[in-house]
Amino acid sequence: MAIAIALSAWQRLELEGNLTLATGRTVLQLLVVGYVLATVFALRSPLVVLMLLGVMLLTAAIVARNRISKKIPNLLPLVAGAIFLGSTVTLLYTIVLVVRPDNWYEPRFLIPFAGIVLGNSMNAAAIAGERLVSTLNSSRLEIETHLSLGAAPTQAVARYRRDAIKAGMISIINSMMVVGLVTLPGVMVGQLLGGAEPLQAAAYQILIMFMLAFADLVTTLLVTTGICRQYFNSAAQLVL
Repeated sequence: MAIAIALSAWQRLELEGNLTLATGRTVLQLLVVGYVLATVFALRSPLVVLMLLGVMLLTAAIVARNRISKKIPNLLPLVAGAIFLGSTVTLLYTIVLVVRPDNWYEPRFLIPFAGIVLGNSMNAAAIAGERLVSTLNSSRLEIETHLSLGAAPTQAVARYRRDAIKAGMISIINSMMVVGLVTLPGVMVGQLLGGAEPLQAAAYQILIMFMLAFADLVTTLLVTTGICRQYFNSAAQLVL
Protein backbone atom coordinates (compact mmCIF):
# COMPACT_ATOMS: atom_id res chain seq x y z
CA MET A 1 0.00 0.00 0.00
CA ALA A 2 2.92 2.33 0.59
CA ILE A 3 4.06 1.67 -2.98
CA ALA A 4 0.51 2.24 -4.26
CA ILE A 5 0.33 5.57 -2.40
CA ALA A 6 3.74 6.56 -3.76
CA LEU A 7 2.64 5.70 -7.31
CA SER A 8 -0.48 7.83 -6.85
CA ALA A 9 1.64 10.77 -5.71
CA TRP A 10 4.10 10.27 -8.57
CA GLN A 11 1.31 10.24 -11.16
CA ARG A 12 -0.55 13.09 -9.38
CA LEU A 13 -3.76 11.04 -9.14
CA GLU A 14 -4.78 12.66 -5.83
CA LEU A 15 -5.70 9.25 -4.42
CA GLU A 16 -3.18 9.34 -1.59
CA GLY A 17 -5.69 10.43 1.04
CA ASN A 18 -8.30 7.86 0.04
CA LEU A 19 -5.74 5.07 -0.16
CA THR A 20 -4.30 5.97 3.25
CA LEU A 21 -7.74 6.14 4.85
CA ALA A 22 -8.83 2.88 3.20
CA THR A 23 -5.65 1.17 4.38
CA GLY A 24 -6.10 2.31 7.95
CA ARG A 25 -9.78 1.37 8.06
CA THR A 26 -9.10 -2.04 6.54
CA VAL A 27 -6.48 -2.89 9.13
CA LEU A 28 -8.45 -1.49 12.07
CA GLN A 29 -11.83 -2.98 11.12
CA LEU A 30 -10.53 -6.44 10.32
CA LEU A 31 -8.39 -6.59 13.47
CA VAL A 32 -11.42 -5.64 15.56
CA VAL A 33 -13.52 -8.27 13.79
CA GLY A 34 -10.77 -10.82 14.33
CA TYR A 35 -10.69 -10.17 18.09
CA VAL A 36 -14.49 -10.25 18.33
CA LEU A 37 -14.72 -13.54 16.43
CA ALA A 38 -11.93 -15.04 18.52
CA THR A 39 -13.96 -14.24 21.64
CA VAL A 40 -17.19 -15.61 20.17
CA PHE A 41 -15.49 -18.81 19.01
CA ALA A 42 -13.98 -19.30 22.47
CA LEU A 43 -17.28 -18.73 24.31
CA ARG A 44 -19.34 -21.00 21.99
CA SER A 45 -22.52 -19.51 23.44
CA PRO A 46 -25.72 -19.51 21.34
CA LEU A 47 -26.79 -16.22 22.95
CA VAL A 48 -23.55 -14.49 21.99
CA VAL A 49 -23.73 -15.87 18.45
CA LEU A 50 -27.32 -14.67 18.03
CA MET A 51 -26.45 -11.23 19.41
CA LEU A 52 -23.63 -10.91 16.91
CA LEU A 53 -25.91 -12.00 14.06
CA GLY A 54 -28.51 -9.47 15.23
CA VAL A 55 -25.98 -6.65 15.00
CA MET A 56 -24.96 -7.81 11.53
CA LEU A 57 -28.61 -7.96 10.41
CA LEU A 58 -29.42 -4.48 11.76
CA THR A 59 -26.34 -3.00 10.08
CA ALA A 60 -27.24 -4.62 6.75
CA ALA A 61 -30.84 -3.37 6.98
CA ILE A 62 -29.78 0.22 7.76
CA VAL A 63 -27.29 0.30 4.88
CA ALA A 64 -29.87 -1.08 2.43
CA ARG A 65 -32.59 1.29 3.68
CA ASN A 66 -30.31 4.31 3.27
CA ARG A 67 -29.50 3.26 -0.27
CA ILE A 68 -33.18 2.80 -1.20
CA SER A 69 -34.82 5.85 0.42
CA LYS A 70 -35.10 7.62 3.75
CA LYS A 71 -38.55 9.05 2.98
CA ILE A 72 -40.65 5.89 2.70
CA PRO A 73 -42.37 5.15 6.04
CA ASN A 74 -41.59 1.87 7.81
CA LEU A 75 -38.94 0.99 5.23
CA LEU A 76 -36.33 -0.06 7.80
CA PRO A 77 -38.42 -2.83 9.42
CA LEU A 78 -39.58 -3.89 5.95
CA VAL A 79 -36.01 -4.28 4.68
CA ALA A 80 -34.85 -5.89 7.93
CA GLY A 81 -37.71 -8.39 7.80
CA ALA A 82 -37.00 -9.28 4.18
CA ILE A 83 -33.28 -9.81 4.78
CA PHE A 84 -34.04 -11.74 7.97
CA LEU A 85 -36.49 -14.13 6.32
CA GLY A 86 -34.39 -14.70 3.22
CA SER A 87 -31.23 -15.30 5.23
CA THR A 88 -32.84 -17.37 7.98
CA VAL A 89 -34.51 -19.83 5.62
CA THR A 90 -31.25 -20.22 3.72
CA LEU A 91 -29.12 -20.69 6.82
CA LEU A 92 -31.55 -23.12 8.46
CA TYR A 93 -31.58 -25.34 5.39
CA THR A 94 -27.80 -25.20 5.04
CA ILE A 95 -26.92 -25.76 8.69
CA VAL A 96 -29.57 -28.37 9.54
CA LEU A 97 -29.71 -30.41 6.33
CA VAL A 98 -26.38 -29.91 4.57
CA VAL A 99 -23.52 -29.10 6.96
CA ARG A 100 -25.11 -30.69 10.07
CA PRO A 101 -22.60 -29.66 12.77
CA ASP A 102 -22.88 -31.03 16.30
CA ASN A 103 -24.51 -27.76 17.45
CA TRP A 104 -26.70 -25.60 15.20
CA TYR A 105 -25.03 -22.48 16.61
CA GLU A 106 -21.49 -23.68 15.83
CA PRO A 107 -19.74 -20.30 15.28
CA ARG A 108 -17.22 -21.75 12.82
CA PHE A 109 -20.01 -22.43 10.34
CA LEU A 110 -22.92 -20.16 11.25
CA ILE A 111 -21.09 -16.82 11.44
CA PRO A 112 -19.17 -17.08 8.13
CA PHE A 113 -22.25 -18.36 6.29
CA ALA A 114 -24.41 -15.64 7.83
CA GLY A 115 -21.90 -12.93 6.98
CA ILE A 116 -21.77 -13.94 3.32
CA VAL A 117 -25.54 -14.31 3.00
CA LEU A 118 -26.38 -11.09 4.84
CA GLY A 119 -23.89 -9.07 2.81
CA ASN A 120 -25.23 -10.30 -0.51
CA SER A 121 -28.85 -9.99 0.57
CA MET A 122 -28.16 -6.41 1.62
CA ASN A 123 -26.75 -5.55 -1.80
CA ALA A 124 -29.58 -7.30 -3.66
CA ALA A 125 -32.22 -5.55 -1.54
CA ALA A 126 -30.56 -2.16 -2.01
CA ILE A 127 -30.26 -2.49 -5.79
CA ALA A 128 -33.78 -3.86 -6.31
CA GLY A 129 -35.35 -1.39 -3.89
CA GLU A 130 -33.56 1.64 -5.28
CA ARG A 131 -34.47 0.66 -8.85
CA LEU A 132 -38.12 0.14 -7.94
CA VAL A 133 -38.48 3.39 -5.96
CA SER A 134 -36.80 5.39 -8.71
CA THR A 135 -39.04 3.87 -11.38
CA LEU A 136 -42.24 4.32 -9.40
CA ASN A 137 -41.43 7.96 -8.69
CA SER A 138 -40.85 8.68 -12.37
CA SER A 139 -43.82 6.68 -13.72
CA ARG A 140 -46.73 8.13 -11.80
CA LEU A 141 -48.74 9.11 -14.89
CA GLU A 142 -48.38 5.67 -16.46
CA ILE A 143 -49.36 3.91 -13.24
CA GLU A 144 -52.41 6.12 -12.73
CA THR A 145 -53.46 5.45 -16.32
CA HIS A 146 -53.41 1.71 -15.64
CA LEU A 147 -55.40 2.23 -12.46
CA SER A 148 -57.99 4.36 -14.24
CA LEU A 149 -58.46 1.57 -16.79
CA GLY A 150 -59.30 -0.89 -14.03
CA ALA A 151 -55.93 -2.46 -13.27
CA ALA A 152 -55.21 -3.56 -9.72
CA PRO A 153 -52.19 -1.98 -7.99
CA THR A 154 -50.20 -5.21 -8.37
CA GLN A 155 -50.95 -5.23 -12.10
CA ALA A 156 -50.09 -1.56 -12.54
CA VAL A 157 -46.58 -2.00 -11.08
CA ALA A 158 -45.89 -5.62 -12.09
CA ARG A 159 -43.41 -4.72 -14.84
CA TYR A 160 -41.51 -2.28 -12.65
CA ARG A 161 -41.29 -4.82 -9.83
CA ARG A 162 -40.10 -7.54 -12.19
CA ASP A 163 -37.38 -5.31 -13.63
CA ALA A 164 -36.25 -4.32 -10.12
CA ILE A 165 -35.95 -7.95 -9.03
CA LYS A 166 -33.93 -8.75 -12.14
CA ALA A 167 -31.61 -5.85 -11.36
CA GLY A 168 -31.09 -7.13 -7.82
CA MET A 169 -30.27 -10.62 -9.11
CA ILE A 170 -27.84 -9.58 -11.86
CA SER A 171 -24.76 -9.71 -9.64
CA ILE A 172 -25.22 -13.24 -8.29
CA ILE A 173 -26.35 -14.64 -11.66
CA ASN A 174 -23.32 -13.14 -13.40
CA SER A 175 -21.06 -14.54 -10.69
CA MET A 176 -22.55 -18.01 -11.09
CA MET A 177 -22.06 -17.85 -14.86
CA VAL A 178 -18.30 -17.26 -14.66
CA VAL A 179 -17.33 -18.74 -11.28
CA GLY A 180 -14.18 -20.81 -11.65
CA LEU A 181 -13.58 -19.54 -15.20
CA VAL A 182 -12.75 -15.87 -14.73
CA THR A 183 -11.82 -15.90 -11.05
CA LEU A 184 -11.66 -18.17 -8.02
CA PRO A 185 -14.06 -16.97 -5.27
CA GLY A 186 -12.75 -15.95 -1.89
CA VAL A 187 -14.17 -18.91 0.02
CA MET A 188 -12.61 -21.42 -2.35
CA VAL A 189 -9.28 -19.61 -2.22
CA GLY A 190 -9.43 -19.57 1.58
CA GLN A 191 -10.13 -23.29 1.66
CA LEU A 192 -7.22 -24.01 -0.67
CA LEU A 193 -4.85 -21.81 1.33
CA GLY A 194 -6.02 -23.59 4.47
CA GLY A 195 -4.96 -26.93 3.02
CA ALA A 196 -8.34 -28.32 1.95
CA GLU A 197 -8.63 -30.66 -1.00
CA PRO A 198 -9.59 -28.85 -4.24
CA LEU A 199 -12.80 -30.86 -4.64
CA GLN A 200 -13.84 -30.10 -1.06
CA ALA A 201 -13.14 -26.40 -1.62
CA ALA A 202 -15.19 -26.52 -4.82
CA ALA A 203 -18.07 -28.23 -3.00
CA TYR A 204 -18.17 -25.49 -0.35
CA GLN A 205 -18.16 -22.82 -3.05
CA ILE A 206 -21.02 -24.51 -4.93
CA LEU A 207 -23.03 -24.59 -1.71
CA ILE A 208 -22.38 -20.91 -1.05
CA MET A 209 -23.31 -19.83 -4.59
CA PHE A 210 -26.63 -21.68 -4.30
CA MET A 211 -27.23 -20.13 -0.87
CA LEU A 212 -26.66 -16.64 -2.20
CA ALA A 213 -28.92 -17.11 -5.22
CA PHE A 214 -31.82 -18.34 -3.08
CA ALA A 215 -31.38 -15.74 -0.33
CA ASP A 216 -31.09 -12.89 -2.83
CA LEU A 217 -34.23 -13.96 -4.69
CA VAL A 218 -36.33 -14.30 -1.54
CA THR A 219 -35.07 -10.97 -0.19
CA THR A 220 -35.75 -9.04 -3.39
CA LEU A 221 -39.21 -10.59 -3.72
CA LEU A 222 -40.13 -9.49 -0.21
CA VAL A 223 -38.57 -6.03 -0.42
CA THR A 224 -40.22 -5.14 -3.73
CA THR A 225 -43.59 -6.44 -2.53
CA GLY A 226 -43.41 -4.33 0.61
CA ILE A 227 -42.33 -1.19 -1.27
CA CYS A 228 -45.15 -1.54 -3.79
CA ARG A 229 -47.67 -1.75 -0.96
CA GLN A 230 -46.32 1.47 0.52
CA TYR A 231 -47.19 3.32 -2.70
CA PHE A 232 -50.93 2.59 -2.54
CA ASN A 233 -53.60 3.37 0.07
CA SER A 234 -56.56 1.23 1.09
CA ALA A 235 -58.59 2.61 -1.84
CA ALA A 236 -55.95 1.38 -4.34
CA GLN A 237 -54.87 4.96 -5.07
CA LEU A 238 -51.29 5.86 -5.84
CA VAL A 239 -49.65 7.94 -3.11
CA LEU A 240 -46.22 9.52 -2.94
